[in-house]
Amino acid sequence: MTLGKTIDGKAFAAKVQDKVAAGVAAFVEKVGRKPGLAVVLVGEDPASAVYVRSKGKMTVQLGMESFEFKRPANIGQEELMELVEELNGDPRVDGILVQLPLPKHLDEQAVVNAINPDKDVDGLTPISSGRLALGLPGLVPCTPLGSLMLLKDELGDLSGKTAVVVGRSILVGKPMAQLLLGENCTVTIAHSRTKDLANVVHQADIVVAAVGRPEMIKGDWIKPGATVIDVGINRVPAAEEGKTKLVGDVDTAGAISHVAGITPVPGGVGPMTIAVLMRNTLAAAHMREGLPALAEL
Repeated sequence: MTLGKTIDGKAFAAKVQDKVAAGVAAFVEKVGRKPGLAVVLVGEDPASAVYVRSKGKMTVQLGMESFEFKRPANIGQEELMELVEELNGDPRVDGILVQLPLPKHLDEQAVVNAINPDKDVDGLTPISSGRLALGLPGLVPCTPLGSLMLLKDELGDLSGKTAVVVGRSILVGKPMAQLLLGENCTVTIAHSRTKDLANVVHQADIVVAAVGRPEMIKGDWIKPGATVIDVGINRVPAAEEGKTKLVGDVDTAGAISHVAGITPVPGGVGPMTIAVLMRNTLAAAHMREGLPALAEL
């Protein structure tokens, strides 16, 4: 086994995007319209604005319709819910994504719950979560699904492998564990209250880190030959004064010499998240038009 491989999420995401573009072209030819993605941005958070711009640009690049709805940070709950309901009923819109987090005065879960599950391209509604837990067809959260695609591309059949997911959020940790269970892995969800976390991580063939703490998982925690998916994106001070840099949740420098593969930060999971969002939008369009389910990309 060759050790120390960096898993190039950007290159793999480009392949997914190419397949989505081909699928969109076939959809347009068959149905006579473009799939449509609506993204709602509330407030002026710079990071969220960057994400929304990149999503809109990619949507158009792959041949789909992009609808962006920017609303002020002081928008009321009722007005935002009304916008979601309008998008639920808009025949041009196949996918709805409300950029999170929302301002503190808004009930975030209520807004997510209001999205039509058949347009829930972020996979966060209770119905989407229930479908995933039951192993039923549905829209799956983008980051976990992108992470699974990278793992299967690296390892092939995941059956029987021991996987540890560090983090239990509804955005990544819980759906990631469900996906790995669906691939017949033996799965442990670890978190901040886990006793002897280092030893738990050291047992795993697959480690998915999604805790949001810079380099919390040390290199010597990782079992030699394991494969690591680092979902974390943390901005920390750089060596040069006044500068910052992005790091993951794993101490990559300490792990790289003995892992079978690890996703870098940036350039690992991040590009896959947007690629899978595009894939989910096309999948939602297929479902709405009664077309066959989208094959796994």
